[in-house]
Amino acid sequence: MPRLKGKDTSSITSADSVKAEVFSSVSTKEMEVVAKRLRRHIITMTGKAGSGHPGGSLSAVEIVTSLYYGLLRHKPSDPQWSDRDRFILSKGHAAPLLYATLAECGYFPVEELLTLRQLDSRLQGHTDRTVTPGVEMSAGALGQGLSFAVGTALAGRLNSQKYRVYVLLGDGECDEGQIWEGAMATAHFKVDNLTAIVDNNGQQIDGWNRDVMNLSPFNKKWQAFGWHVIEVDGHDFTQLIDAFNQAKLIKGQPTIIIAHTTKGKGVSFMENNLDFHGKAPNAEEVEIALKELE
Repeated sequence: MPRLKGKDTSSITSADSVKAEVFSSVSTKEMEVVAKRLRRHIITMTGKAGSGHPGGSLSAVEIVTSLYYGLLRHKPSDPQWSDRDRFILSKGHAAPLLYATLAECGYFPVEELLTLRQLDSRLQGHTDRTVTPGVEMSAGALGQGLSFAVGTALAGRLNSQKYRVYVLLGDGECDEGQIWEGAMATAHFKVDNLTAIVDNNGQQIDGWNRDVMNLSPFNKKWQAFGWHVIEVDGHDFTQLIDAFNQAKLIKGQPTIIIAHTTKGKGVSFMENNLDFHGKAPNAEEVEIALKELE
């Protein structure tokens, strides 16, 4: 499947030109093809770099694919287009996934993915909005993305803009107190142009969440903080798209989608394997993984 491109805009008005270049929804079959290609990029990038976080990047592939190829209004030729929907990667260690997606969408050349984590590269280990086209927030310390997203959504409301804000959280990241401060603020201000998604893969760097810091009952916690909660299979495009569309209809409160996923999804020896939270595959493992993803 070729990368998505807008139609020829040479003979239409500027308003139509914007609409033409914004990505429109593609079929779930096409999304499956994109998802497999993104997984191959993640493996290749981290393998060449010799470092990175493949596990949590692989688990969120369907979430990010469904957004960029099915929901978001965005314009790769103009990353700062004022009416774009905003996607904020709070779990910034999943940068390989976001970079792969942005490259496939046309924000920068796909070939640049192989510069991941190199000196002077635009693709650092955690996202940097000052250098990478399409990145909305510089990441590093976990827990900050939801607060950033609330401010971004409130700014849109104050400026009478119609964009929506989507923020991807890690489940282990929800150990952070700032997440719950952000959750309170979002509900307090009735920020209904914001949708949060939790990549609920059950693991963090120190082990299983249930052992490190049990989040259960996770859905009831968010409900108690005033959020509308939707739970889905985070690898099912139909469920994800339906959830995102439902979130648009919820008024007067924010929505969170708890997406149940598998860490390392798509590569047999990485699935639910804590070793690959922050360890890159070696050359032999890259070869095996890419064969599985053919």
